[in-house]
Amino acid sequence: MPGLIFDCDGILADTEALISQATRQMFRELYDAEIPAEAFIPFIGRGEEMYTQGPADAYGIEIDLPTAARRREECFAAMVEDGPDISFPGTDDLIRAAHEAGWKLAIATSSSRAKSAKALKAAKVPLELFEIRVTGDDITHKKPDPEIYLKAAEAIGLDPAECIGIEDSVSGVGSVIAAGMRCVAVTNSFKREEIAEAHWVVDSLTEVTLPDLQNLLDGVAAGN
Repeated sequence: MPGLIFDCDGILADTEALISQATRQMFRELYDAEIPAEAFIPFIGRGEEMYTQGPADAYGIEIDLPTAARRREECFAAMVEDGPDISFPGTDDLIRAAHEAGWKLAIATSSSRAKSAKALKAAKVPLELFEIRVTGDDITHKKPDPEIYLKAAEAIGLDPAECIGIEDSVSGVGSVIAAGMRCVAVTNSFKREEIAEAHWVVDSLTEVTLPDLQNLLDGVAAGN
């Protein structure tokens, strides 16, 4: 059976706004700096280090990255702990349908194992249905490099051509395609035209069915 590989932030968990808020809070607390939310957009999906260091460099702020990353994660944890459900509509249904049909499921997130665990718990993702979770801790090269998706495919014993990656970011879409997989992109974080490189762009996973995904693997236009 084929493989279905999900990104975490912006796909399995509605965390992108929270991550931005947590990082902005860290900059205010540690560096007395007010960074606008839009400064983080180019770094979505590229790993926690780049997400933090990139805006710092852009605004000429010298930071201690380990200290900044630690405080950022503390802020994020406080926001998601006992907070509202941060799952996206349609995600749980698709996961369960794919698992019942025998698809192999994996997660490929540039976030750390610890941070992604908090996000997945808050989103009530049924982790027992997934065979593997590959995180930013497990790779050398972050998205848009294909390493994380290639590693996920290898872990579930499939050729990349037998897998579909589901992403929300420009760098994530690039990573999936560079890995030689079909890509479904969801407009949760970027505009449709910004992620148009994907093989199929949707506004919600409620639009996606397993027959659609099988057609995508078979080279049939999505949604037909």
